[in-house]
Amino acid sequence: MHHRIARRTALTGSAAALTALGISSCGIGGGSSGSAGGSGEIGGSIRFQTWNLKGSYEEYFTSLIDAFTEQHPGTEIEWIDQPAEGYQDSLSADAAAGNLPDVVDMGPEAAYSLASAGMLLDIAAEDSSLESDFLPAAWESMTFAGIDGGTYGFPWYLNTGPSFFNTALFEEAGLDPDNLPATYDELFEQAAVMAENTSASMIGRLPAIETFGTYGVQLMNEEGTAFTFNEPRGVELLQKYVDLYEGQGFTEESLNALQTGELDSFKAGELGWLPGSSYTMNELKETAPDVYETVAVAPAIADSAPNMYIESLTVSAQSQNRATALAFAAFVANPENQMEFAKQASVFPSTAGSLDDPYFTEDDGSDEATIRVESAQQVKEAVVWWPPAFSGESSAEYLREQIAQAVLGQQTPQEALDASVEYANQRIEGEQS
Repeated sequence: MHHRIARRTALTGSAAALTALGISSCGIGGGSSGSAGGSGEIGGSIRFQTWNLKGSYEEYFTSLIDAFTEQHPGTEIEWIDQPAEGYQDSLSADAAAGNLPDVVDMGPEAAYSLASAGMLLDIAAEDSSLESDFLPAAWESMTFAGIDGGTYGFPWYLNTGPSFFNTALFEEAGLDPDNLPATYDELFEQAAVMAENTSASMIGRLPAIETFGTYGVQLMNEEGTAFTFNEPRGVELLQKYVDLYEGQGFTEESLNALQTGELDSFKAGELGWLPGSSYTMNELKETAPDVYETVAVAPAIADSAPNMYIESLTVSAQSQNRATALAFAAFVANPENQMEFAKQASVFPSTAGSLDDPYFTEDDGSDEATIRVESAQQVKEAVVWWPPAFSGESSAEYLREQIAQAVLGQQTPQEALDASVEYANQRIEGEQS
């Protein structure tokens, strides 16, 4: 194998979206996360809903449920798994119909929408000691200043990842593959060189809201009640994309590319840089072996704190069995069970201290271990840059459309971000009215 792992002392940058991979044998732990259980006796039946996990993780969750019900005789857990397509819409419909499951797997933006409507329990109000059980950034990502400062979900699994670079394209462009970009300025400078000297591009898609966060843009006001990413540093970042497009370093096809398209372009050898995740190396090895042989892995690009993604376990405010729902959510999110799931799913636990386990600190020299150890270090520094109030696909799609118009010269970067901020703020007002 000829590709190299570029090592640095600190990792920063954005990550790729969460996906689900294979599963190995289970080792489910007992205990609890804090003393969550709320008032009332633990017993009876609840419904537990996950998001597109059953196909790969059935053994894990079956064992998890068995362990909980053995620990709490008289309890029964009905496990529901919903497909990824339309998941957030399904949650909203269930909540409106009074049919939201007792414990539900969801991201912060879906939780924000439901919490705004009074549909989720504030777990911090149920047990004030829980905060110390989790990484501060993970806890903060589920604490919604724009509502009432409550915390509306147990932090669960996290993901982040380094940058992947196609060194063959760097060499073709006359760039030094041992001097890979570490900041946005370096990335765009080298992207211009690659555009000038090759038919390839460095960057494969437009910036998303979390890109602005890693660039150091203030995304919201301190109260969490209004977006502010149209500030000068946000305009500065978007101008870099405009300039790159004008220099033919960003293709028109990339204006419509999402993460899947970006990955496909990288696997086709058409892209110099891929902001990846803990899954990326195996994906390249299995589906793009020629590109895999050229890959160098380096810290993710960021000028601010690195980005991570989070899934949480929320508890329905409509639950008729609150004590059992809270106890089960805490059980799923306890350190032992998070650690086991992290090992099987190639994700990272959100519980305090778990990332100090040798599994996340000791590198045996394999690709998998090196990326895991470096990414775990990144998680310790990371922030969930996607604001929970930046609701779902609507705001994200509107931002992408406005940015694309700016890149094409149809409006200025300032106009694009002003429009996007106005749209996102209207969404906040609509949810809280």
